[in-house]
Amino acid sequence: MEPFQPHFIRLLRNNREVIKTSNTSRLHTQNPQSKAKPSSKMFRFHKPIDIITLFHKATSPASVRVAAALRQASAAASETSTEDQASDHTAQSNAVRRPEFKLDITEAPPTADQLRTILDYVGKARVGTIVKGAEDQEEALRRFGENVESLQRPVAVDWNNGKVAAGENESEILKMLNDLPK
Repeated sequence: MEPFQPHFIRLLRNNREVIKTSNTSRLHTQNPQSKAKPSSKMFRFHKPIDIITLFHKATSPASVRVAAALRQASAAASETSTEDQASDHTAQSNAVRRPEFKLDITEAPPTADQLRTILDYVGKARVGTIVKGAEDQEEALRRFGENVESLQRPVAVDWNNGKVAAGENESEILKMLNDLPK
C-alpha cells in the first residue's frame, strides 16, 4: 500500500483496485497483483528495402550487360503470384528468392561524398578498381576531381550494407545481391 496522500488513496476490495481522489472514485477491475508485462513483439521495425545504385555508362558493353542483369534480378525479386492463378507456381514457391531491392541506374558520376563512401566500402587495396591508376583514397579523389571519366564503370553500390562491385564481373554483382539480408 502506498503512503497516505491527501488527494489520492488506493484501496483494495475483493481483488479490485479502487482509486479515490478528492472529487471522484473509480473502480479498476484489473487484479493489482498481476502486472501487465510488455510484449517483446509489441513493436516490429520492418527492414527497409535495400538500395542498389549502378553508376552506368551507356557506351560500355560491360555496363549495358550489368544493367540488364540487375534489371532482371530486380524484376525477379519483386515478382509475386497468387495461388488462385491458372498455372502451377510450385517451382517459383520452392525456389530460393532474393530479397526485394530498389534499383537506381544512373549515368551521372557519383558526388565527391558518394565516392568517398564507395572508397571506404572497397578499402585501400581495391581503390584502383574504382578510379583508374589510384593508389589510395586521396589520389582517387584528386584524379576523379580532375577527370570524372577516371571512374571505372560500371560500379554497383549497396548503400545499406556497405558493399561495392566494380567492373564487368556479373557474378560478383549477383553475389552481392544474394548476400542481401532477408
